[in-house]
Parts: sequence; structure tokens; C-alpha cells
Amino acid sequence: MSETAAYPADEESYDPHAAQERWLPVWDQLALYQAGGADDDRPRKYLLDMFPYPSGDLHMGHAEAWSIGDVGARYAMLRGFNVLHPVGWDSFGLPAENAAIKRGMSPADWTYDNIEVQAEGFRRFGISFDWRTRLHTSDPDYYRWTQWLFLRFFEKGLAYRKASPVNWCPDDQTVLANEQVVGGRCERCGAVVTKRDLTQWYFRITAYADRLLDDMAALEGRWPDPVLTMQRNWIGRSTGAHVEFAIEGRGEPITVFTTRPDTLYGATFFVVAADSALAAELAAGGGHEAEFAAYLEQVKRATDIERLATDRPKTGVFLGRHATNPVNGERIPVYAADYVLADYGTGAIMAVPAHDQRDLDFARAFELPVVVVIDTGGKDPAETGIATAGAGVLVNSGPYDGLQKADAIAAVTADLAARGGGAAAVNYRLRDWLLSRQRYWGCPIPIVHCGACGEVAVPDDQLPVLLPDPSTVDLRPKGTSPLASNADWLNVVCPKCEGPATRDADTMDTFVDSSWYFLRYCSPAYTDGPFDPAAVRRWLPVAQYTGGVEHAILHLLYARFFTKVLHDLGMLDFVEPFESLINQGQVINRGKAMSKSLGNGVELQAELAIHGVDAVRVTILFAGPPQDDIDWADVSPTGAGKWLARLWRLAGEIGSSSPLPTEDDALRRLTHQTIDEVTRLVESVRYNVAIARLMSLSNAIRTTVDRRGAGTPAAREALEALARMVSVFAPFTAEELWCRLGHQPSVHKQTWPTFDPALAAEDSVICVVQVNGKVRDRLDVPPGIEADVLEVLALASDAVRTSLADLTVRKVISRPPKLVNIVAG
Repeated sequence: MSETAAYPADEESYDPHAAQERWLPVWDQLALYQAGGADDDRPRKYLLDMFPYPSGDLHMGHAEAWSIGDVGARYAMLRGFNVLHPVGWDSFGLPAENAAIKRGMSPADWTYDNIEVQAEGFRRFGISFDWRTRLHTSDPDYYRWTQWLFLRFFEKGLAYRKASPVNWCPDDQTVLANEQVVGGRCERCGAVVTKRDLTQWYFRITAYADRLLDDMAALEGRWPDPVLTMQRNWIGRSTGAHVEFAIEGRGEPITVFTTRPDTLYGATFFVVAADSALAAELAAGGGHEAEFAAYLEQVKRATDIERLATDRPKTGVFLGRHATNPVNGERIPVYAADYVLADYGTGAIMAVPAHDQRDLDFARAFELPVVVVIDTGGKDPAETGIATAGAGVLVNSGPYDGLQKADAIAAVTADLAARGGGAAAVNYRLRDWLLSRQRYWGCPIPIVHCGACGEVAVPDDQLPVLLPDPSTVDLRPKGTSPLASNADWLNVVCPKCEGPATRDADTMDTFVDSSWYFLRYCSPAYTDGPFDPAAVRRWLPVAQYTGGVEHAILHLLYARFFTKVLHDLGMLDFVEPFESLINQGQVINRGKAMSKSLGNGVELQAELAIHGVDAVRVTILFAGPPQDDIDWADVSPTGAGKWLARLWRLAGEIGSSSPLPTEDDALRRLTHQTIDEVTRLVESVRYNVAIARLMSLSNAIRTTVDRRGAGTPAAREALEALARMVSVFAPFTAEELWCRLGHQPSVHKQTWPTFDPALAAEDSVICVVQVNGKVRDRLDVPPGIEADVLEVLALASDAVRTSLADLTVRKVISRPPKLVNIVAG
């Protein structure tokens, strides 16, 4: 045994805490988890856990997420892969800035102090990170390259600035992307989100909408179905037509998008989003200006979620204008309403109340006509108040009467196109990514604003644009960026004309930082670009990505977008960053999310102090499939600790026993069957079932030792195999077992046990024979027995023949090798 791991042979009881202290320095000295370099010819596998945020010491959620990812990494190492399992911190962001303001300290100090606490927590928890990869997005040598990438997007026309209504968090005093508004509230602080007109930076993610959708076909079966569904719904591609409506008093027609051009004859009014520029334009001179202005103020107080609610009373205001229905020439009134959003389509819709429930609700509220144009066999919506949205035959539609939906859509669209009144079109729910933030603790946007030159990119050789010292900035949120309060930082010379200019005072959304970090991990010290292209070619795409389903839309969609842009820039040779995805559930308590106010919080450090790391890890992994929530009230870390202690005692007995000449073929067979099954279970991420199989094997080992002695070769073989398999779930205990069995450390440098099909094969199988569903006999039969042979043996059984007596056999159902059911009467 190595001098670095002298094992106390006289230790009498299992001590998980002593094991942790014993093996952590050994693992550091052995550099167990460092990925091999370019000259390492082992097959490579990149296993990644979602970025942690430095909010303090590890909690129960961390324990679950990183335990799941660690199993995959340790398993791949034992299977002979050169594994990259990196670590870093998503260290910019509002929580750090708010915490720093509250405590009167620098955001950097608060952030990096927390990072050190978490780093030590991960180390104590035994996570198999390659610590050489460590990075922080708030380090200047990282955000230099975030800015460099922004400028490449800017050059390609994918980063642009525009004025528009944006989501505004009144508490955090910053704008939010659509994806960061959940249920009408800020996903970070929970404040009700309002609208505000601002000029902001956007990424043109909509240019990649089709590719983001279509490329998901390659992720089927590799990513969870709910995540793919959420992304598809968020992108929201819909096919239909653009239709042009002439408006009284307006020179240019207004174009609307509709998925149902076949219902045009049923359009009885026209609606524009109340908070759109179009509504303000149409209201001017229509005689209803005051009424519109009052209504607009009312609309601004509602969130998009509230406005789209189907059960919300419909409100609006007539704008004093009419539109012309392009298919029948009818004049229809134009309204401003809140159930149409300014940033969906063109911010205007044709309203077909008979076949759209929201339009029908509005029509009933304002006593507008309801014309049925699709005969679905249902009752008249004007009478029932229920719109008929299904397919059917066109009626009341002039030349299109009698056509089915698909034929009608094609015919109407073609006719509109022929006379210049419309065309086939595709629309998306997805909106461009709003990335400006009015806060200090983020990556500065590397753009200078010049009165003569406009928006000017900071030259690459002047990157990074560093954040000023926080002591020179008023960090308090006040609706504008704190960076604007530092005149020395803000005022600069234009890089193009050398005239006076100002820096862009906003910082980037932190999702920009995390949209490319997985590329930097391959070469965190690289200085000639954001990543070493050769290293990325060696390691990427990521083989397995582990993290919470809450990132299904935000982070994962943005990372996919970044990857596709970098591919188009010639920087990557792949278009999807993550080959497979594992989502973990939450750790809850007594049926609810843990909360101090509910009094059901569980402190991870307290659990670790009582039970030790391995017992907590095994408890989490054994509780259920990774994607399911874990209710801590229903699990037993005490039970897990007892099982690990039993393994420890077994290793002591077997490791100190002299070899015996006895053998146990049944245990050998179970050992190899378990190796085979656990291998398949780990690879399919069914960790809870894998642990159950290991527990069964350990029980069988205990039985063999008690019956035949600890020196039985089969018992040693079984426990050595079990130690290697347990090592992915309980790394400290597995190391203890390995050394108590007399081996050199480390068990984590070994290989996964090998399955021998010949040893796993059953010599015979018990076949149950039933007569009319009742068990009449049990037969020892070969595992590979044929159905007809099994039927003959069953019918020849004395017990079966007695039970049949005078009955006639009507049917024999043979399910080799375990069941025969004879139907007789």
C-alpha cells in the first residue's frame, strides 16, 4: 500500500468522516481526475454539469445535481475514457450586486468569497472535477472574450440596438428578456413586471428560428421530451399567410399574419395592440384620442401573461377608423385592445369571432357581428358563446363555399398573392434576445457611441473593457445603469474619428456569459481567442449535460443559438453543443419546496455532519429516477449509512481471511448477472435501480460469508466487483473497501468489472406450471428450452396429470422458460 494512504488496520468501526479526511489528500496527490492531453489516445468524453452560481455554501439542490453528474463522470473513467469533467462559476449577475449593496461591500468581494466557500464544498463532497479547468465569468480574462464574441455578432448583423417596449422589473430596476418573465413576474425576484420604452441591445436569435427548431430532430431520444416540447412551443413556428388590409385615412395597408386565411369572410372587425406605435398612429385624428390615451394607461399596468389570459374580460377602444376586408370589400371597425401583443406578428389581427374564442368574447362585449364561415357541425357561436375552431367545410365564403380547410387555405392564399393582397408566410412566437441590463455587475458592452460615427465597436486590442472600481460607481438601482455615474469611465475618444464619445453604459445579460462557457473549459488559459480550436475539436460536443429543467428555454436555447452562430463564423464544426441531457428534479421536504418561512428547510451541512457524504449521495441517488423530485421526509440517509457500514465490515472480514478451497457457483453467477445489469442501468441513468441491485448482491455476499466463510473466493470476487461499482455512487466508502481488501489505492484508477456471459448463465430455471390459473407444479428446466419441449414436459408432470383428471386440455400457453398455463374444461 502506498505510504500516502496508510490505512489504520486496527480501526474497529466505520467512520465516514475519517474516510473523507483520509482520501481527499490522496486523490489530490494522485491527480485522479485530470483529463489527459492531446497525446492521450484513450477515447474522449466530455461530461458537464450546469454552471453553479456563487450564492453561498452547497445546499441540497447542489448535492443532487452534482451527485448525478459525478456518477456519469466516474463511470466513464472506469470504462477507460479520457474524461473532461470541468468546474467554474457563473459569477456575474443581479443577486451578487443586490447582496453587495445590502451589505455595503463590493460585488466582486461578495462573489469571490462565495466561490471559495462553494469550491471547498465541492471538494469535500468528493466531486470528480478537473480543477485545472476552473474559470469564473467575472474574470477579465473571461469576459474579454465575451466582449470579443459580442463584436463578432455585431459585425455579422446579429447584435443590434433598437427602441421598443421592454419588460421592466421595478425592484431590480433593469430590463428582462421575455424568457425571464414567468407568470408575469421577474423570474429572479418575483416582482410584477411592467412595460417600459427603452433603446436596448438585442441578439437576432429569430434569424436562427428554423434551425433551432429543425435541428432538434437530432436530439430526439437524447434530450428529455418535455425540454424539446418547451423549446418548440417557445419558438412557436406557425404557417399561414400575410394579408393586407387597407385602412381609411392611411396610405399604406396594414399587414396581418393569420394561420387561417380560409376564415377571411368571417373577419368582422380589426384589432391592433393598444401599446403599439400603430395604435397611437391610428388613434390620432380619429376622434377618440382621449379615450385611447386613458385606455393605454390601463393597458400598461397589465402584464403580457394577464393580457393573454383566456378567462380575462375583453377590453378595448374604437379608434374611429375602418379597415377593408380584402376578400369581400366590407368595411370593418378598427379597435385597440390589450389581448393583442405589439411584438407578435405585426401587432395587428383580423378578428374572426365565430372561430376564435378571444375574438368572440370581444365581439360579444362590444356587440359586433359574428359570421360563421366554417361548418364544423357545431352550434352557432353567436348563440352558445363558444367559438368553433375545428376544421370543416366553408360556408358564407363566396367562391370558396364547399371547400375543405386545407384546400381553402391554399386557394385563398393563392388568390391574395395573385392580386397583390397577401402571400404565404411563416411566423414565430420567438422574439429577439434582449440582452441589455441596467446594472453594474455584468460584462460591459464593448460599443462606443459617437455623435459623428454612431455605434462604434471597441477595437479588439483594447479589450477587455473593464468594469470601473465599484467605489467610483453609485450601485443603487435607479432605472439607469450605475456605470453612467462614473464620468471618467463613461467619456472616451471615438476609436474611429477620435472625437468625443461615450461608452455604452449597460452590461450584458448573464445568459450571454453562460452561452459559450462550455467551449472555454477545453482551454481556460488560452490567450489567442475565446477557445483553442484544436482543443474544442478534441472534446466537443459535450457527451452528457446535467442540470435543472428550469433552464429548458433560457440557457439551453441561447447556448444552441451561440453554437450555430459560431459554426457559421467558421469557429466550430458542429451545430448542437450537447449530445445528451439529463434533468434532475428538486429536493423538497414534506411535499413542498424547502423554505425557511415554511419551516421545512433541510441544511446540507447538517446532514453531512450526521451521516457523511457517501450516505447523503446514496440517499439522493437511490430515492428515484434523476428527473423526479426527492422528498427528504420520505428517504433514509440513516439506512444508506447502515448499508455502507455493512459493506465496510464485509471488506474487513474478507480482506483479513485466508483463502478457502470452497466455492459458491450461485454467488459467482449472481455477481456477473449484477455486473451486466448494473452496467446497463448506469448507462440508462437508472441509478436508483442500480443501487438496489448492488444492495441485493451485498446481501448475497453476506449470506455466503456466513454459510461458507469469508475466505470463499466467490465472496472476494463479488465484493471486489461491488467495490468498483459502488465507487461511482459512494467514492469514499469504495476506497475504504478496496484498501481493506488489500489493494493499492485507488479504486478509482481501476476498471469497471467485466461481465462474463458464461458465468452469468443459469444452469436451470424454475418453470411454474398452472392449470386454469392455479399452480400445480414447478419444473427445473434449461434456460434455453423451446416452447414445444416445455409443453411436453408440463403435460407429462404427475401433478399436472392428476389435476387434469377427466378434464380436456383445450389450450396450452407456453412462455419459456418460466411459465406454462394449461386451459382445460
